Amino acid sequence: MRTLTITKENFESEVINSKKPVLLDFWAEWCGPCRILSPVLDEVAREAPHSKIGKVNVDEQPELAAAFGIRSIPTLALVKDGRVVQRKVGVQSKASILAMLNH
Repeated sequence: MRTLTITKENFESEVINSKKPVLLDFWAEWCGPCRILSPVLDEVAREAPHSKIGKVNVDEQPELAAAFGIRSIPTLALVKDGRVVQRKVGVQSKASILAMLNH
């Protein structure tokens, strides 16, 4: 599976109403650590078909960033059944991300 671009327009259908857990990556184009994390998330998306990986560009989606209280990027937020169940800030290893998804 590939990563999804999450916007305020598709947030409800792709995240809130998702039957699968959704890992949201809050990022920005100018963020170096975000660029390091991106290929890791692409790998995770291919290896974890039981989950969705969504990317939220904080510059393009400031309302979503504010709704999640994002203060630092990259931030990963795991959403299950419409609510955040886990959050990590900063670059994470592939193993750490997979562990979040299997929590």
